[in-house]
Amino acid sequence: MSSSRPAPSHVDIDRLLATSAPASSSASATESIMAIDAVSPRKTIEDEEAEQRTGLLDQELGVVDYRSIASSGDPRRKRNVLATRAKYYIPSLAWIPQYSWSLLGGDFLAGLTVACILIPQSISYASSLAKLNPAAGLISAAIPGIVYAFLGTSRQLNVAPEAALSLLLGQAVQQIRHDMGQEMPEGFDPLGLAVASVITLQAGLFSFMLGFFRLGFIDVVLSRALLRGFITAVAVVILIEQLAPVFGLTKLMRAADPENTLQKLHFIVTHAWEHSNTLTTTISALSLSTLVFLRWFKGHFQKTWWIYRLPEVLIVVGLSTFLSGEFRWDKGGVDILGAVSVTTGERPIEFPLGNNNWKFLHPTTSTAILIAVAGFLDSIVAAKQNGARYGHPISPNRELVALGAANLVGSFFPGALPAYGSITRSRINGDVGARTQMASIICSAVVLIATFFLLPWLYFLPRCVLATVILLVVYSLIAETPHDVLYYWRMSAWVDLGVMTLTFVLSIVWNLEAGIVVSMVLSLLLVVHRSAKTRMTILGRIPGTDRWKPLKENPEAEEAVSGVLIVRIRENLDFANTAQLKERLRRLELYGIQRLHPSEEPTRQKASVLVFHLADVDSVDASAAQIFHELLEEYRNRGVDVYLTHVNHRAYKTFAKAGIVELIGVDAFRETVADAIAMVESTPRHTD
Repeated sequence: MSSSRPAPSHVDIDRLLATSAPASSSASATESIMAIDAVSPRKTIEDEEAEQRTGLLDQELGVVDYRSIASSGDPRRKRNVLATRAKYYIPSLAWIPQYSWSLLGGDFLAGLTVACILIPQSISYASSLAKLNPAAGLISAAIPGIVYAFLGTSRQLNVAPEAALSLLLGQAVQQIRHDMGQEMPEGFDPLGLAVASVITLQAGLFSFMLGFFRLGFIDVVLSRALLRGFITAVAVVILIEQLAPVFGLTKLMRAADPENTLQKLHFIVTHAWEHSNTLTTTISALSLSTLVFLRWFKGHFQKTWWIYRLPEVLIVVGLSTFLSGEFRWDKGGVDILGAVSVTTGERPIEFPLGNNNWKFLHPTTSTAILIAVAGFLDSIVAAKQNGARYGHPISPNRELVALGAANLVGSFFPGALPAYGSITRSRINGDVGARTQMASIICSAVVLIATFFLLPWLYFLPRCVLATVILLVVYSLIAETPHDVLYYWRMSAWVDLGVMTLTFVLSIVWNLEAGIVVSMVLSLLLVVHRSAKTRMTILGRIPGTDRWKPLKENPEAEEAVSGVLIVRIRENLDFANTAQLKERLRRLELYGIQRLHPSEEPTRQKASVLVFHLADVDSVDASAAQIFHELLEEYRNRGVDVYLTHVNHRAYKTFAKAGIVELIGVDAFRETVADAIAMVESTPRHTD
C-alpha cells in the first residue's frame, strides 16, 4: 500500500476543501410534482410573477445584501427594488394591473356560484353552530374574502367561515355564558357578539404573527393524521349538535343543558322518540333527501355545466322558505329564522376590545390559537392543491399574513366569525372558472348584497333546514376518513393511526380543545424525537476498489481494516440531533448495523480508529460543534485515533473556531476515506 500524502497546511485545507454549497429551492415538492393541468390565464401575469420570483429568490434563501441596495446610487434601481418588493408582499399590485377582461366571465361565474353555496352555509354556521346572529355569518363571508383577495397568493382560495371553526367559537361562547351564569337570549346577544369579535381578533393576530416571523412550516410539522382525526371528531360533534334542531328538540336541550358530546348524544337518543316534533322531523327528512338527490343527480351531468352548477343548497333553502310561509309551518311548532337585523351590534363597526371586552381575552386565547392553527392547515392544503393544479406558487408565510389580516379587519365588525380557506369551495371555485382573486371579490360582493336585501325574505326559513345543510357538510368532512384509515393500515403506519385515533377519542370524550392540544403536543414530540436521531451508517470497502459504501445497503461491502470504524453522517449537525450522537456512536461501535437491545452482549470489539465521512454535513451550529468537540476529546482520551474526511469549507471553519482542529490536529482532516485509511495503515498502532 502506498504511503499517505503529506499533511496539507491550513491554507491548503481552505483551498482543497472549499466546495460550493448546493442551492436549495424554496419551491415545495408538491408544487413541482403536482403541477399538472396548468392553466395560464395570461402570459403577462405569469411573466410578471416569474420576474418577481427570480428577483426575490435570494431573499427567500436569506442572502439578500440590503446594504448594497441602500448604498446604490441609482434611483431607478431603488425604485425597481421597492416595486418588486411591493408586488411580492401585496400580490394584488401585480395581478390587478395585468388583469385581462377575457378572464372576467370565468371569475364572475365562479364568484356567483360559490356565493350561492356560501350564503346558506354562512347563515347555518352562524345561527346553528356559533349561536349568533345570521348576519354575522354573512359579514364574515364577505369582508375577510375581500381583504384576502388583495393580500393572498392563491387565486382560487375561498376565505369564509368554516364549520369546525364556527363550532369551536360557539363552544367558547357557550362556556363563557355558562361561567357568567347567563342564559342565551332570544334576540340581541351582546355577550356572544363580544366574545366572537375577541376570538376573531386573536386568531387573526396569531395568524399574522406566524406569517410575519416566517413560521409557515407548521403545516409540515403537524401531521395529516392529526388533522384527519380532528376533522373527523369535529364532524361527529357537529352531527350530534344538529340532531337537536332536526328533531325539534332545541328548546328542550337548552333547558337540559348537557355539558359534553356524549351527554348530548344520550339526550338525543332518550328524547328523540317521545318529544320530537313530527312536522319538524318530516321537513328535515325531506330537505336532506332532496339535497342528497340533487347532488346525486348533478353528478350524472358533469358535462352539462348548467345542470352541474345548480346550487342545490340555495334551491332547497328558497323552496322550504316559500312553503313555510305559504303553509305557516311555524304555527305547527317549527322553529323558523324570524326577523334578522342586518347590523350585528349597536354600531356597524366597533373596536373589538372596546366596551370592557378585555375581560374575554384570557379565557378565549387557547380557542383562538386552535382556530388559527386548524384554519391555516385547512387553508394551506386547499391553496397548495389549487396552486399545483393551475401552476402558480404558494407562499405559506404570505398566506398566514393574508389570512391574519383578513380576520383582523373582520373582527371590527361585531360578532364576526373566524374566516379561513375551504378545500371544497376552493375546488368548486377553480372548476367553475376562477383564474384570479377577482372571483373572491365578486363572491364577497354578492354576499354583501344578499346581507342587505335577502335576509328579510328568509323570515320563514325553517331552522331544521339549516341543520340539514350542515349535515351535508358533515358528510363531506367524514367522506375521506375511511380512505385515510385504510391507507395508514395498509402502510403499517401505526404511529399515524395512533395519533389520529387519540385525537378523535379525546375530542369526543373530553372536548375538541383537549383533543387537538394533546395531539399537537404528541406530534411535536414525535418530530423532535425523530430529528434528535442523527442519520448515520457504517461504511465498508467494495472489494478491489477504493470506493466505500454503506454495509446495510451493499452486502458485498466489507470492513477491510480491523479495529477501524468508518461512519458516514448523513445530515447537518445541530443541537437537536447531536445530543444523542455519543450514544448512537457507542451502539454502532458495539453492535454495528444490527438492531439489538442494549442489554445484549456486544458483537464487535471497541474501535481503535474512528473515521467520519462528512460529505453530507453542509453546516454545523455552535451547540453541535461544542458537543462534537467533547465527543472527540473523549475518544482521544480513550486512545482512539479520529479522522474527519470530506469536510467542506464551511464546516471546517466552524470546527476551527470550536477548537476541534487544534484538538485533533490538521493531519486528522483528510480529503477522502481512502486517504484516511492509507494514513491509518502507514501509522503503527498500539494493540491490547
